[in-house]
Amino acid sequence: MFRDVLRAVCAQELGHRIVGEADDGLRAVDMLLAAKPDLLLLDLRLPSLDGLDVLARVRPALPKLRTIVLSSRCDRFTLLSVERAQVQGFVDKNTNTFATLKEAVMAVRSGRTWFSAEYQRERAARLADSESFEKILRDRECEALAIIGAPHTIPEAARRLGISAAGVEKQRARLLQKLGLETTAELVRYAQENGFTRSSSSGDGGRLQP
Repeated sequence: MFRDVLRAVCAQELGHRIVGEADDGLRAVDMLLAAKPDLLLLDLRLPSLDGLDVLARVRPALPKLRTIVLSSRCDRFTLLSVERAQVQGFVDKNTNTFATLKEAVMAVRSGRTWFSAEYQRERAARLADSESFEKILRDRECEALAIIGAPHTIPEAARRLGISAAGVEKQRARLLQKLGLETTAELVRYAQENGFTRSSSSGDGGRLQP
């Protein structure tokens, strides 16, 4: 139903031609490589493959593809991941309306960028925070936090990280020390509150306001 509304907004109200749709990440990759669109409306949370992983897979073949991310997740980790992906727009499905979606599409199609007020506020707060996680943790440590904070069993975390069980324990101890935390429960809560443990196995849902 949400995709039906998006299609109507883009095709009927903005006059764009819809060249393809996909309901999971792997099908999205195939569709994008076949259709070669000018503009992509990308949900972050897709079955089978995360939305930003979709973008990473197709970008070498479609370097000029302009992308607007749609998401109800506005935590620091999600927005930092979006920023690093170098997309042209971000629409917050919790607070934005279909009118602002149309504004975003028109801006990005004309060569400009469009990022929601929530995105811009969170980015400013993150840059001003001397203790923000990206200023404390390296990329590999962020990856470890996403897995250890899920939480997984030690053998499963070791398999996902490609290290030994002892290595997982060392990573956990290093994360606790760097983040100023004392217990694994606090580490799990930190991972949840900062978006490290978001699931990519289910859709993000449609929450744009009419």
